[in-house]
Amino acid sequence: MSVQSVGAQQASFRALAAERGIQLKELAAYSTLFNGFSVEASSGEINRVTRMPGVQAVYPVEEVERPKVQRDLMSVLVPDMIGAVTMTGADFAQNELGLTGRGIKVAVMDSGIDVDHPAFAGRITAGYDFVGDAFGSDGNRTPAPDENPDDCGGHGTHVAGIVGGNDASRGFKGVAPEVSFGAYKVFGCDGSTDADIMLQAMERAYNDGMHILNMSIGAAFQWPQYPTAKAASRLVKRGMVVSVSAGNSGTSGQYATGAPSLGENVMAVASVDNIKLELRNFTITPDGSKIGYQPATGAPAAPSGLSLPITKAPGSTITTANDGCSVNGASPYAANSLAGKAVLIRRGTCSFREKTLNAQRAGARAVILYNNTSGFISPTVAPSLANDNEVVEIPVVSILQADGQKIDALIANGTTATFNAETSLFNNPVGNTLSSFSSYGMSPDLELKPDLSAPGGLIKSTYPLSVEATGYAVLSGTSMAAPHVAGVAALMLQAYPGIQAKDMRTRLMNTSSLRYFRNASGTLFPFPDYVQRQGAGMVDVVNAYNSTVSVTPSKISLGESETFASRSKVLVLKNTGPRREVYNVTHTPALTVAGTTLAPTPNTAAATVTVNGQSVNAAEIEVVVPPFGEVELNVEITPPASAPDKAQYGGYVFMRNANGSTLNVPYSGFKGDYQSIKVLGNATVGGTSYDFPVLFDSKEGVFFAEGEALTALPDYTFADGDRPQVLAHFAHQARRVTFELLDGNGAAIDVIRVDQYVGRNATNIYTDANSDAFDSYTWDGKFSDGKVAPNGVYQLRLRVLKALGDESNPNHTEVYMSQRFAVVR
Repeated sequence: MSVQSVGAQQASFRALAAERGIQLKELAAYSTLFNGFSVEASSGEINRVTRMPGVQAVYPVEEVERPKVQRDLMSVLVPDMIGAVTMTGADFAQNELGLTGRGIKVAVMDSGIDVDHPAFAGRITAGYDFVGDAFGSDGNRTPAPDENPDDCGGHGTHVAGIVGGNDASRGFKGVAPEVSFGAYKVFGCDGSTDADIMLQAMERAYNDGMHILNMSIGAAFQWPQYPTAKAASRLVKRGMVVSVSAGNSGTSGQYATGAPSLGENVMAVASVDNIKLELRNFTITPDGSKIGYQPATGAPAAPSGLSLPITKAPGSTITTANDGCSVNGASPYAANSLAGKAVLIRRGTCSFREKTLNAQRAGARAVILYNNTSGFISPTVAPSLANDNEVVEIPVVSILQADGQKIDALIANGTTATFNAETSLFNNPVGNTLSSFSSYGMSPDLELKPDLSAPGGLIKSTYPLSVEATGYAVLSGTSMAAPHVAGVAALMLQAYPGIQAKDMRTRLMNTSSLRYFRNASGTLFPFPDYVQRQGAGMVDVVNAYNSTVSVTPSKISLGESETFASRSKVLVLKNTGPRREVYNVTHTPALTVAGTTLAPTPNTAAATVTVNGQSVNAAEIEVVVPPFGEVELNVEITPPASAPDKAQYGGYVFMRNANGSTLNVPYSGFKGDYQSIKVLGNATVGGTSYDFPVLFDSKEGVFFAEGEALTALPDYTFADGDRPQVLAHFAHQARRVTFELLDGNGAAIDVIRVDQYVGRNATNIYTDANSDAFDSYTWDGKFSDGKVAPNGVYQLRLRVLKALGDESNPNHTEVYMSQRFAVVR
């Protein structure tokens, strides 16, 4: 039996859809990296498409939000990468190894690149604008493509600068400062893009012959089967190195890594905070030390040379929880008591705006906020309510906890603050550890993600001249980490032009260095951070360049532990050099991810590991890799018995030679029965928790919680959008969701829709229409063949096959059945 070509398959689909009278608008067809279409159709028509023969899966075209990066508002006087390149050895690669990325073509799929910025002069050799400047703004979803990928948003220019910007006049160099660029613009000046547009850009970058693709973009909570992830995987198979941000959903819990970073052999990159911060600052008396600060949003900048005595509220100490807050509606400051002074206020209890306004009303000329935990804060004193019209007229700055405590001790004997014009470099107290916003893995099919890490927190890079006159800005996000890895890959391709795309990730993961865990209060622990958050660790250019030994596989995904007491894997060490290499092999356990999906907590329970039959938990064994030869390691891993059920555990098979060079292979597993995770969870709406899924009555604007007894049947007319909907909160990803129509007696009539590989929701709390708290399954009153269902009594059912579930095992499927309702036309 012959297999149809892609073109024939697509022609058959079009013909069958027309024959069945399915109304859809074809937006784009894909055949290079993905076999399928992007279409626009009603939910009812999409339901019928899912039932067509030959259709393997139907995926929603995700609206992909512009990555939510944090922007530092400091002035920029000295443009450089502020420590980031020293963290990974990129500065050494440039200055000592002579690596610059020359001859390597890097595609940046983003908001474009500022074509007028001197950092990219003459180096943007390919590109295309797929959307136009207005796309994504004010509800505009109509692309207006053109040939000019100029950036009016900022994100893409910042990303490109990290990859390889080079502005000699301003002293700025990215990781690979002599690469050439392909600029593929998928964002307008504001707003989001769509996954189908991303697919178009990926295909064009491939056809343009790019060597590396950076995508600081993605849809969180997805599967590796999502089209952008599959397309990224195919790019690697076809020879392109792909670096993708793992996502900024660190506050949304586990299993949050996004597509396309979930793709096979794609490098999913987590973020590490920069070790150096370039900050505005003030000098204090009497010791003349400089205090770095972050300016508050919504307040004017502190003028250079402003010198003020510092005071604080009466009775305030370094433990006062409500410092600067109103008490029973009254300000803690007497009228005019702060006149002509800067007031020191500790973070806590009430908003920064309340603290600031209380101080301003008492005559303060400036406010100095200090943290009550480690790290810097980026406060806002802007109004949050429409009727809050009081203007903050004084400078407001935030400083570190230790600096605030230092100033507090000086106030009794008199101290002043003098604001300086120049910025200065300061050590970041949380530098070199994982950024709090960086997403957790694993993937929903229990593959270890992310793969590795790079500097992404507080990174200074290029910015469009039309947006920022200086041409530079400081941003934070995994969006800043992925291009660092793309730049490192460019350096490695220049050094080793024969390296295969699929082997690039292996080399960079093998030679990465571990980052250690810092808790919310700033304490650094002697445990590597979660494998599910940092992957193999932070990329190390010099180690990658010098290593002649590689280890495959580059990571071990163990799956769930319910069916095995221990699991064995074979690691192959291959030496491409002429020298015999000797390694000491040990086991380095990482923290275990305990808690819940939405609220992970650290746990020190550790797996046990043997290598070649010998324990490496508290000892090490020696392994010799002959010149141009290879050796196998038989690794056996036993899950931690003391770890909580449903925890994710992990660690590293770690190797070090006499020269100090290291190799490591991360492993990750799930403790217990993976299918015990409940998929259909409850949701909170308007502050009240409800048993979900629910039957929604859009006409009345009410829903009926699961199992809720009804005194009368809801009825639907199917006029003016009056249709029954099932709202379901997905607390975890689902392998398949089957949406069925039943008669009033509960007998199945029709399969309305089948969704494959369904992502989880970001939250279980609904606050507004932008909350990703539940999905909607809507019935349009027709059978799957398009015929109108007669009036009568019906029910709707969802059958949810769990991730990695066995459909023959009833415990692996969750079932929801709605209340009975009437169709009355």
